[in-house]
Amino acid sequence: MRLEALQFESVEIMPPAFKWFLISIIVLVVISGLLQPAKKQRKRKRKPTAKRSVSTSNRNGASNQRKSNVCRPDEVILSLPLNQLGWADFERLLALYFRDNGYVVHEVGVGGKDGGVDLVIIDRRGEKTAVQAKCYSDRNNVGPSVIRELNTAKRNHDCMLSMLVTASDLTADARKEADQYRVDYWHGALLEDKLRRWGKWSPGKKRRA
Repeated sequence: MRLEALQFESVEIMPPAFKWFLISIIVLVVISGLLQPAKKQRKRKRKPTAKRSVSTSNRNGASNQRKSNVCRPDEVILSLPLNQLGWADFERLLALYFRDNGYVVHEVGVGGKDGGVDLVIIDRRGEKTAVQAKCYSDRNNVGPSVIRELNTAKRNHDCMLSMLVTASDLTADARKEADQYRVDYWHGALLEDKLRRWGKWSPGKKRRA
């Protein structure tokens, strides 16, 4: 009985402020223990995901447009066939062709952000034409969406006329859209003929340094 009385008295003697201090510590420990798993989950959710490369592909998963965005020297571009040119080379080849044929050429698509127009060419009468270049492989033809995009984008460059130049061809629907919107177009065979007649494009021939 004396022992129990002493224990009871020792508890009663403990100051109330100290009791609440101990209780507060216990509560904080419990709350922090509950919050830690939630913080870990939030950190896991905030981890950045790997960026996926985006490319234009056909139904079979093959890339439509040649990906190289490094423009090689003019003498190299003029010695390569169309199927060995990247899109930057292709645009540069067209710029050289039009400039040499008397057009003033603005290469507005440099850097890849063309907004649907790669070149703006101005003839001797001052007429401006918006040119979209598509360096597609032979089996991948240009669809109608490209024609519609070009028809809209030409207005952003104050052009009345528009032209699509592709290393491949147009689908039947794209041809209909081109006729409807009066978009001129050069497909691969016609383009090669014009380049050969130009005389400065000599694929397969090595040029002297």
